[in-house]
Amino acid sequence: MQMIYGVKDRPKLPQLILFALQQLLAILAATIAVPMIIGNGMSPSAALFGAGVGTLVYLLFTKFKSPVFLGSSFAFLGSMGAAFAGGVSASLGYLGLIIGAAFAGLVYVIIAVVVKFAGVKWVNKIMPAVVIGPTVAIIGLSLAGNAIGDLMSGSVFTESVNDAGEKVSQMVCSPYIALTCGLVTLAVTIVCSVYGKKLMKMIPFVIGILAGYALAAIFTGFSYIEGAEVLRVIDFSQFKNMQWYPDFAFLALFKGEWGAGSVGSVGAYIGTIAVAYIPVAFVVFAEHIADHKNISSIIGQDLLQDPGLSRTLLGDGIGSMAGALFGGCPNTTYGESVGCVAISGNASVVTILVTACLAIVFSFIAPFVTFLATIPKCVMGGVCVALYGFIAVSGLKMVQKVDLNENKNLFVVSVILIAGVGGMTLNFGPVVVTEVACALILGILCNLLVNIKKRGGKDEQLTIEGSGVEEEESSAIVEEEQ
Repeated sequence: MQMIYGVKDRPKLPQLILFALQQLLAILAATIAVPMIIGNGMSPSAALFGAGVGTLVYLLFTKFKSPVFLGSSFAFLGSMGAAFAGGVSASLGYLGLIIGAAFAGLVYVIIAVVVKFAGVKWVNKIMPAVVIGPTVAIIGLSLAGNAIGDLMSGSVFTESVNDAGEKVSQMVCSPYIALTCGLVTLAVTIVCSVYGKKLMKMIPFVIGILAGYALAAIFTGFSYIEGAEVLRVIDFSQFKNMQWYPDFAFLALFKGEWGAGSVGSVGAYIGTIAVAYIPVAFVVFAEHIADHKNISSIIGQDLLQDPGLSRTLLGDGIGSMAGALFGGCPNTTYGESVGCVAISGNASVVTILVTACLAIVFSFIAPFVTFLATIPKCVMGGVCVALYGFIAVSGLKMVQKVDLNENKNLFVVSVILIAGVGGMTLNFGPVVVTEVACALILGILCNLLVNIKKRGGKDEQLTIEGSGVEEEESSAIVEEEQ
């Protein structure tokens, strides 16, 4: 795929701000959703700040060679819930979150050290294109349900009590009104990307979201007419209760907000946190590799070789630790960010740098954070239909180089696709092995099974699309990494 701006390119300042804003909008919904789901006083603005700090740390470790944004990880939702619940003992609240993020980051650091000395050849051996391609496709397809669900949802809900005495939440606006706003957002995004000239072609998400928000605001304005409540798409009431500054996790510790109570057994509590976080970190590690192979194929540069997998892992792990100090959310690489790079053709690392800085600055601007929070689900759903679709397509493009006439390859791709699309997940207490991780693990095992007997006595070589880097070369650690 031809990039309009390469990794080292620097767009002009006005364009740079718009590109960064587009990246911020792409990752925003998921980043601030994590603290809202966890609750317990967690701050969306602090999570935004933590994502910005985590991304800056990642860029430093990768020597500003990898155009990837880090944001709050959904994979750790169960782990964070366990940190607040305390498991076998009372909760230490935010301290538990910070300890958990430290455990997760430590997993990345240990793996990075192993990769530093062992190289990355083993990664390409167990995750060739026949495995990683369909896995990347599953990353996009696994999010399809979220995109379509959001496409038909507004942001205003009412609560009522049913006959059983249970609270029931019901959306106010008509799903058809929400769908209209979402489809307009998608249509404007497509038109700008396909028919737009120069700048318009590179910021289709910004224009699409603004168009969708404007239409939703018009519907919401008419909804205040008696009997027209079904037109209410946007929850403007959020502006009445704006949080004017981020409520950082580490500040809660200084204030003595330790959680639900004192801990009877510190060892048992820390053990509970370790069990909740460490296995999930290994799951996210698999997605880390998939995301970086995906972005490598998009920009035509093998990021596992330069700056190197050890550096990307260190950046992700240490970035998660740093982000947790502020927002309490371990970070992960964002598929939305990768999709944004693919659609806009802008792989400039400077854009990611400015995006991280904007995330930090905007976290202190309450009206702006609130405005971002009021973007209705249907509008973001319209954008995500394209974003998630591009992730899936980029994975399928990797499979193009695989000979599917051979049964061994056909079996591997088939197993991954069915396991992922079928939603195969495994639960071990608070640890949830996602469908992406399950599909990848099954794919790796299946690939090992069908390749027990080597054909021709030689290992097949893997070339990342556009990079010209062969598998045999990828085990060497570049001099810049040493």
